[in-house]
Amino acid sequence: MRKTLIIGIAGGSASGKTSISQKIYETFQEVKSVQVIRQDDYYFNQDHLDFEERLKTNYDHPLAFDNEYLIKQINDLVNQKAIEKPIYDFAQHTRSKETEVIHPVEVIILEGLFVLEEEDVRDILDIKIFVDTDADVRFIRRLVRDINERERTVESVVEQYETTVKPMHEQFVEPSKRYADVIVPHGSENKVAIDLIVTKIASILNV
Repeated sequence: MRKTLIIGIAGGSASGKTSISQKIYETFQEVKSVQVIRQDDYYFNQDHLDFEERLKTNYDHPLAFDNEYLIKQINDLVNQKAIEKPIYDFAQHTRSKETEVIHPVEVIILEGLFVLEEEDVRDILDIKIFVDTDADVRFIRRLVRDINERERTVESVVEQYETTVKPMHEQFVEPSKRYADVIVPHGSENKVAIDLIVTKIASILNV
């Protein structure tokens, strides 16, 4: 049996990681079993903290993620074991009580801020991609997303961007670009880069 292909897609907040992951997923969905796993679902559980304490969490720091659990579950999938993937509730700032059952697949797409920053995560990846999008574009996308999808206020999004998102991006996310096999400028709008990535994946999968 062929080894599970693991593709890591990193980049700044709202850089287009999810859009590119979805495009790859859709391309191979009919010919190969593909699963997208979001690093965001592996934020540490915060049920033991009251809501006000949860609000103080720096979600843009690598230490906010339970990467040990993430790696364990990825390895379980590689070893043909189904997992119960956590689901993070961004409105309540903790893990949801619900989980998602994921069965072993041929291609795992792992996307998240620090997929390339953490060495232990990096080591399980077969293809490493960094999505490079202008900071102003990322901020506007994040503002719209957090208001519409995560029930945030404009003020809270702006404050978080200025105090944690921007400095953490500069300290951790941007430097991780040097570990990428492929850098995709302009995010999901870069159809040429995406086509090249898809072609490479197809050659590995022989499809």
